[in-house]
Amino acid sequence: MAHKVGFIGLGAIGRPIAVHVARAFETMVWNRTAQRARQFADEEGAAVADDVTALAEWADVVMTCVPTSANVREIVEAVGGAWREGQLLIDLTSGEPGASRAIAEWLAGRGLGFVDAPVSGGTSGAEAGTLTVMLGGEERWVEPAREVVAPFAGMVVHVGPVGTAHALKAINNALLAINIQAAGEGLAALVKLGVSAKTALDVINASSGRSNVTENLIPERVVTRAWQRTFRLALLDKDVGVALKVLQDTGVPHAATGLAKEVFGAGRAALGEEADHVELIKEIERAAGVEIR
Repeated sequence: MAHKVGFIGLGAIGRPIAVHVARAFETMVWNRTAQRARQFADEEGAAVADDVTALAEWADVVMTCVPTSANVREIVEAVGGAWREGQLLIDLTSGEPGASRAIAEWLAGRGLGFVDAPVSGGTSGAEAGTLTVMLGGEERWVEPAREVVAPFAGMVVHVGPVGTAHALKAINNALLAINIQAAGEGLAALVKLGVSAKTALDVINASSGRSNVTENLIPERVVTRAWQRTFRLALLDKDVGVALKVLQDTGVPHAATGLAKEVFGAGRAALGEEADHVELIKEIERAAGVEIR
């Protein structure tokens, strides 16, 4: 089915996702920084909206890829009465389950659909079009959402009702945070004992303690001292907070996630809003008095 897709949010991961969308569908974009939207339009042949209302009036599917659910709510309310029955909002934001359910309820009252569709795979997965996309929503809205996310997805999974995809993404990112913290602490101790980081990683990655953090992130960023910036620590801190609330709301023990929230909150305060998520290990190195090499 041909769709007219309005895409909001051309950030680090939103832009490469939007490239795939624009190559598959007639697309209009809007970004808070207007120059970024104009540049994207020039390079990818998309149209540019003057504001979010104009975008929503034009599109039959609107996609949001913004920092928080509060931003999504602001967009939904800014469009207001311009929403039309039958439209679908697909939210790629790493959002909050409760906020998403409230947005979905508001839209449903006006005859619109909502699917939370957070992604995993980072900027490299977005560029390659191989992201894992989690979908939360009613089946009648999930099916058209599958068509729209397919161009940038390697795997698409309908995980449950509205909000469950955002919950799953938050839990996934909490596990990422816990792995960064634990691997950083363990490797710092081993280096202080005289074990090279490379040797330690070779053993760990052939053993049961391996993870994406030890197999990819630490070798590529920490050992090399490259410290690429692809996903802000501030956003991971936010996601860990979402995961913590999911655990609290469901009455599940949350000691590990609670500790990760404390650690990443402190790291965010120390390193600033632009630091990459893996740079949390810089704080571990500073406290340990050693570099992981």
